[in-house]
Amino acid sequence: MRFRAGRYLQQPTGYRAFIPAPLPPDPPLDLSGPLRERLSEADYALGRLDGAVLTLPNPDLFVFMYVRKEAVLSSQIEGTQSSLQNLLAAEAQLFDPDTPRDVNEVANYVRAMNHGLARLADLPVSVRLIREIHAELMQGVRGGRLAPGELRTSQNWIGPGDCTLANATFVPPPPHEVPGALSDLERFLHDGAGLPPLIQVGLAHAQFETIHPFLDGNGRVGRLLITFLLTEKRLLGKPVLYLSHYFKQHRSAYYERLQAVRDAGDWEGWLGFFLEGVIRVSREAARTAAAILRMREEFRARITEGLGRAAANGQRVMDRLFDHPIVNVATVREWLDLTPAGANQIVSRLEGIGLLREITGYARNRRFVFEPYLRLFDEQKEDGYGG
Repeated sequence: MRFRAGRYLQQPTGYRAFIPAPLPPDPPLDLSGPLRERLSEADYALGRLDGAVLTLPNPDLFVFMYVRKEAVLSSQIEGTQSSLQNLLAAEAQLFDPDTPRDVNEVANYVRAMNHGLARLADLPVSVRLIREIHAELMQGVRGGRLAPGELRTSQNWIGPGDCTLANATFVPPPPHEVPGALSDLERFLHDGAGLPPLIQVGLAHAQFETIHPFLDGNGRVGRLLITFLLTEKRLLGKPVLYLSHYFKQHRSAYYERLQAVRDAGDWEGWLGFFLEGVIRVSREAARTAAAILRMREEFRARITEGLGRAAANGQRVMDRLFDHPIVNVATVREWLDLTPAGANQIVSRLEGIGLLREITGYARNRRFVFEPYLRLFDEQKEDGYGG
């Protein structure tokens, strides 16, 4: 079983690099016992999530926020500091002097995600799509000089910041092996070897991270790959399953499980970890969808009761806030075609019922956040999503 995932080979300059074996694993996966039960549970949790999202008045607005939450968390794993609120303010073109400079990296992740989801209509998940996504992700940001969209032509390695090739935690295949390894992965993505779709997705993510085909951005592209495969294989009708929070909460276990695949061929251990993430994140996302419905109905009632003749305008503002959750008075004025005084009054009354909260503390150029909605995405449980 030791060489089941590949083997370490000495390179001409002295270091050892890992050469991955093509998927599917050989000997074949043992999908009996606990792993079969976990796969069944994961499939069920995904189905429940799909149903929960479809009960929402506009599922695409849920997708809007989830894509951004994933962009923030996936980028934070790579060391960025920007928050969900920083990203939303930047997208709304509301200048904030305290916005971290790396917010552009997070915005690129959103753009890469949306580009990939749109391309799936006419391009399967493939090496070509992966390169396009990488180009979108790395354009004009930290690491952008490292050949966006181009496979690496030099050796990379994984480990602490001061490590070298000689003492790295893991050394991926040398550059001349990368095109062939990716071609093998693409073949597996297209035929699947008769394996259950979720198992295919878990295998593909681990294999991509092992190949590490780019000089930078591999982790983010690998996490995007999960979403694209779930969508392409129709495991979800809407792209609302994002594992970055689970990977971030269990970061050391994530890296240990991937390394155990390479060192000991333990594909089953990795797949058990991956499926557990699918189960936990699916359940949490389904709970969030239900919470959105409850919150929306509660505030519809508060607006009707508290705004009197202005209730219709209040409802219109709330509906727009789902995909524009940080606003200023000028934005609301534009939405409703009101005078400045009228827009101010609506914003003030929505603030009064707890729908909006002012976040600048300024007397002028004030900004307001749709706080009850953002809270549903910001205050995730810190125990790895709970049960």
